[in-house]
Amino acid sequence: MKQCLHRTRKTFCSFLVLQFFSASLFAQQSRPDSASNLKANLQRTDTTAPAVYNIPPLRTAAIGLAATAANMVAINNILHNKKDLTVTEIQALRRDIVNPIDRWALTQDPTKRDRYYRLSDHVLTAVLAGSAASFIFNKRSKKDWLRIGLMYYETQFLTFAFYDFSPIGPYFQNRIRPVSYYDHFPMTLRQRGNQRNSFYSGHVANATSATFFAVKVYCDYHPEIGKKKYLLYGLASVPALFCGWLRIKALAHFPSDVLVGYAVGGAFGILIPEMHRIKSDKIKLSTFYNGQSGGLHFTYKLGKQKAASS
Repeated sequence: MKQCLHRTRKTFCSFLVLQFFSASLFAQQSRPDSASNLKANLQRTDTTAPAVYNIPPLRTAAIGLAATAANMVAINNILHNKKDLTVTEIQALRRDIVNPIDRWALTQDPTKRDRYYRLSDHVLTAVLAGSAASFIFNKRSKKDWLRIGLMYYETQFLTFAFYDFSPIGPYFQNRIRPVSYYDHFPMTLRQRGNQRNSFYSGHVANATSATFFAVKVYCDYHPEIGKKKYLLYGLASVPALFCGWLRIKALAHFPSDVLVGYAVGGAFGILIPEMHRIKSDKIKLSTFYNGQSGGLHFTYKLGKQKAASS
């Protein structure tokens, strides 16, 4: 269990490499001018109709890589380095004081935990892959697969970074996972420091950011869809919440952990692409890590901008 998050990150990194490689082959096979297509994908701004995003490749990749590095540091030094629960802490856990919504997580069948735990990892991987496929093979967005892929990479690992370092994430929160409440499991499992990382659900956050990202990109490339986009966002919620249901069944999270992860992931899945739609130097997003703590920098410059010279 302690290495599950490592495997999830490793799976996602492998998935990104696979998607970019597959998309490269797709572009080469489908277009004779693949070299010019690759060059066009590295342009800062989409100049073909419909012009949608402003994605500086180097800066976007740098933000994603910085967030990735910060996540790796957080996994080893924060999430997997928490102090084990004491026997006294385990014995002090009381189901009766858990709020009614979250009490559902304490009425599950503990014998099926491992099955649901593995399934939740598989579902997350499928959600990430399916979301990427939606913009790689869409007729309008596939011409920009590389730039959108970089933005997707940035979105996913900024979602990770927010989970790792934000005040509402496990860096500051030490909510004990439901599994520690169950006498069915050995004390060695219930006491692990990783059991302090219940709030909030990182699986759900990344699943939701992926599906909402896919819908956001689709809607931006298909503005004629109008208010039907809300139906698409509703459909995009299904796989993410299914992943959350599996995490509850796996005794990894309470329902409120899942709902917060859903809200955070949805926000990142929509806001990151939207920020790339705003072609203005007033807004800047970056990450930081100083050796002890990390997070996000969001900057908005006040005042009117001077018109750019042609």
